[in-house]
Order: sequence, then C-alpha cells, then structure tokens
Amino acid sequence: MADIADDLLKEKNPPPLDEDDIALLKTYGLGPYANLIRKTEKDIKDMAKKVNDLCGIKESDTGLAVPSQWDLVSDKQMMQEEQPLQVARCTKIINANTDDSKYVINVKQIAKFVVGLGEKVSPTDIEEGMRVGVDRNKYQIQIPLPPKIDPSVTMMTVEEKPDVTYNDIGGCKEQIEKMREVVELPMLHPEKFVKLGIDPPKGVLCYGPPGTGKTLLARAVANRTDACFIRVIGSELVQKYVGEGARMVRELFQMARSKKACIVFFDEVDAIGGARFDDGSGGDNEVQRTMLEIVNQLDGFDARGNIKVLMATNRPDTLDPALLRPGRLDRKVEFGLPDLESRTQIFKIHTRTMNIERDIRFELLARLCPNSTGADIRSVCTEAGMYAIRARRKTVTEKDFLEAVNKVIKGYQKFSATPKYMVYN
Repeated sequence: MADIADDLLKEKNPPPLDEDDIALLKTYGLGPYANLIRKTEKDIKDMAKKVNDLCGIKESDTGLAVPSQWDLVSDKQMMQEEQPLQVARCTKIINANTDDSKYVINVKQIAKFVVGLGEKVSPTDIEEGMRVGVDRNKYQIQIPLPPKIDPSVTMMTVEEKPDVTYNDIGGCKEQIEKMREVVELPMLHPEKFVKLGIDPPKGVLCYGPPGTGKTLLARAVANRTDACFIRVIGSELVQKYVGEGARMVRELFQMARSKKACIVFFDEVDAIGGARFDDGSGGDNEVQRTMLEIVNQLDGFDARGNIKVLMATNRPDTLDPALLRPGRLDRKVEFGLPDLESRTQIFKIHTRTMNIERDIRFELLARLCPNSTGADIRSVCTEAGMYAIRARRKTVTEKDFLEAVNKVIKGYQKFSATPKYMVYN
C-alpha cells in the first residue's frame, strides 16, 4: 500500500483520483495532492448543499416545501383538531412592554375580558384598537387580525398598471408638468422640499370639458408611479343607507394610510362634491354627509400622511368651496380645448398604429376640426377606418379622414358638450 502511495506522489501531473486513492493518500501522506483533495471535499459539500436545496430542506420564497415532502393527511387532521377562534377587539393594554402585560378585549355581544397572550403571539404584534382572534376557553389572544375593510373598498385598488404613458396624451404638455410636480417629484426627490422647509402639494383638481384627457392623464400617472393607486368613481360612494358612504370614505383612507405611498383618484367628483344646499325634502343630505367626510379626511384632525389626491370633473362651478380650498386641493389644473398644434399631435398619436397612406396632411385635418376635443379626434380616426373597411381597402386614405371629419365634427356638433361647459366656465 505504501508503495502505491509513493508512486502516486512521484507523478508530476497527477491523474484524477477515485475514493481508494484519496484514502491511501490520507493514510500515507498527502504531498502535492493536498490542494486537490481539499478542493474535492469542498466540491462534495457544495454538491450536497445543492441536493438539500432541491429536496426542499431549505424553505423556498413562498415558505412551502417541495410537493414530495407534503403530508396532507396529517395536516388535515391537525386542522380538524384546531379549535375555531372568535373575533374580538383589543381595547386597552395594561402594563405594556412588560412580562406581565394584560390585554382588555371586547368580544361582541358577549362581554369584556382581561386576558393574556397565546404561545404563538409576541407582545409587539398586538396594538390597542386592533382586531384579534381569541380562543373559546380562556379567551387568550392567539392571532392578530388585519383591519376590517369593506371588500368593495379593497376592489378599488388598481392592481394592473394601465398601458397609457405620457407620450399617449397629446396637447397637455403644461398639464403633465404640473401633475408630475405634485405626484412624482415629492416621491422621487423629497429632500428638495425638506431643504426649503415646505410641504409638497397634496391634492390636484383636473377640470375641463369632457374628452380633453383628465382621466387619461390619471391613468398615465398610475402607469408611471410604483405607489399604490386607488381609483374611486364619485357615484360609487353614494349609498342607500345613512352613514354608509361616509364609512366607505373612512375605510378608503384607512387603507391608503396603511400603504407606504398612495395616490387616490376621484373621478367625476361632482357626483358627491356638490355645493351644500337644502332642497326642503332632505333627499340630498346623505350625499352631503359623504362629501363632508371626504373634506375631513383630506385636511381634518388626523394627518393625511403620504397620500396624494387627484380629482377630475367637468363641472367645477358646482363643487363645494370647502373642498376646493388650498390644503385640500392645492393645485387646480385646467384641461382646455387643444390648439392647432396640439390637435395635429393628437391626430398623429391616434394614427400611430393605423395602416394609413403616406403624406397625409394632419395639419389640414386639424384646421378642419376647430374647438374639438381629443375624444372627437379619436372618433374621427375610428370613423375614417370604418370608411376604409366599407370600401374593402387595407389602408386609410386622406379622403376617408375628410369624410370622417365631415360626419363627426359637423354632423355630431349638436351632441357636443363643449359649448355647455364653456357657459358654466
């Protein structure tokens, strides 16, 4: 055996070793193979670690082991043996931050109890006013519960980002700049406001005729920011029963405060933000209560936190003055009718994806659409496509656009809401 080990040591370029060779060298001296053996042992350890990881010994990102290690039968049995918990509210903590701290809980329709904590809960998990799960025997706190928020309020959160970007909004360069100053700048560069010692603006009111891009800009803001975006349509907050609308507003802002940064967008806010009046029958009182709750949440006793509020309306003259004052809505951005250059840009945006002829004179088309909104121009582009389909052509010609302008702008003029808005304004 010793001779074999000597022969191995004499070789200048040692061959790959098997387990018997390694055992020999460990017994009779390592020589030039020392580093090779150490490297081999390290490789074996790494390989074993990889095998363990693949087998699920280390927890995955989801906290689940691999399916081969699941024991569904015993899990089901354990769940059946567990006692159901009751929902209570922790109203007070006695001797907080000490080992003998006690908790006053209120179990609805039963009584109030002073209880301790279960084995699975630490004192830092429980705060005053939060909902908790308690067992039915000793009423010990077993689990902290999330705040109770109406599912209809939770559904208002925009999960998927809209596909609209700032490049898709034509003729609103100034409005986009104003909006980005309020929404993006405080989130990306808060130090600028700290150095100056001012609070960033917290609310924006977008107003203008229908079809000028107010909601479109809000969708672009939702696409741009990583903050939680909550979209509320004004009429959703009008409820049948007294106090329901105000409760939804409270839960909405409670959910917004729980996020790191949040943008709340109220579309068609004139549905609930109208000026207060007494019609004698009291039919509008519930809507006014909802509006007053919004006013209170925007700038009331409690701090608003890192919540930006956007509102959109085409009837700014009907809104309540208390809602419009600085501190609640610091900035008012008007979306006016697009000028000639803006209309040309909007035409180019809407025809970007269309199959059109070359050298179409968009400026001429823009001149033929005076006092029209972005929505009107989009309708012209769609109608031009319909003319091409009717003629069984694969491209849209300038003649199609001219016929569409004649139909949409001149023919549908009596349906336009712009002249009415200009009267209100």
